[in-house]
Amino acid sequence: MGYKVAVVGATGNVGRELLNTLWERQFPADEVIALASSRSAGTKVSFGEDQELKVQNLASFDFKGIDIVLSSPGAKVSAEHSPRAAKAGAVVIDNTSHFRMDPDVPLVVPEVNRDAIAAYTRRNIIANPNCSTIQMVVALKPLHDLAGITRAVVATYQSTSGSGRDAMDELFNQTKAIYVNDSIVKEQFTKQIAFNVIPHCDVFMEDGATKEEWKMMVETKKILDPAIRLTATCVRVPVFIGHGEAINLEFEASITVEEARAALREAPGVTVIDHRADEGYVTPVEAAGEDAVFVSRLREDPTVENGLSLWVVSDNLRKGAALNTVQIAEALIEDYLEPGQHAAAE
Repeated sequence: MGYKVAVVGATGNVGRELLNTLWERQFPADEVIALASSRSAGTKVSFGEDQELKVQNLASFDFKGIDIVLSSPGAKVSAEHSPRAAKAGAVVIDNTSHFRMDPDVPLVVPEVNRDAIAAYTRRNIIANPNCSTIQMVVALKPLHDLAGITRAVVATYQSTSGSGRDAMDELFNQTKAIYVNDSIVKEQFTKQIAFNVIPHCDVFMEDGATKEEWKMMVETKKILDPAIRLTATCVRVPVFIGHGEAINLEFEASITVEEARAALREAPGVTVIDHRADEGYVTPVEAAGEDAVFVSRLREDPTVENGLSLWVVSDNLRKGAALNTVQIAEALIEDYLEPGQHAAAE
């Protein structure tokens, strides 16, 4: 007997990747249901090599009998429908920002804090972190265990897919317009994205940080260690898929590059490609379509005591969203949930 799984937001970038990931990893589902808004209801989405799922209307869908919901429809929609699904007895793994900092909702990266999944019974909801946070904490976990990270400074290089399909289209259309000398149309971004970088992801907050930068700080504290001090500058770059991060770390104890490299090579979910030569590092182009978090450019920082710098790259639609969500579901069924085990939250 397998699980009944519903994918909310099935027509979006992450929703399609969720369906693809479920199929690729042979998730033990007897039934997979695709849900989206009323305007997408009736359309079809691909599932597997030769299957299509007819999209059903999220607003009118009855979640009774569903075991697991993988949800990525946007924060406002999730705020309404994830609690509704949880109340019906499903365990919701929510990929939006709405529930991440709720103290009763575990925020999980399985390679980092798998044990936190146990708290899902409080609300029947588990939160998936921000894409930039996920790849960073996967790389930071083995280093923190080794020497204790006290401070992190990160600059992100985030692809347009992080803002959705329309943002990817805007990069393509602006690039084409430049080559044929047409006017540049800006709808998804505040500045031209083609052949440019924009130091602005999400909305600005009162202290001058953007919400994306704030997310990285507070989510890292919740997932990894509340004592870590972190500051981020998040930048949108003209790349379709894959986020890069330049990370500078300070540690409580001494740590060498060799020790760091060895710890990272043993860490789950991490691939180290770090050759001090041309092409001896990973870029978003190579990371696209891959599951791993890639670490390159490991080096000591001589300007601080116990300092290291590194470069981290990952596919933001896979490990940064869909794959992490499905990995949470896999851990959930392995450790806690039997098929048909429907129950209200505590």
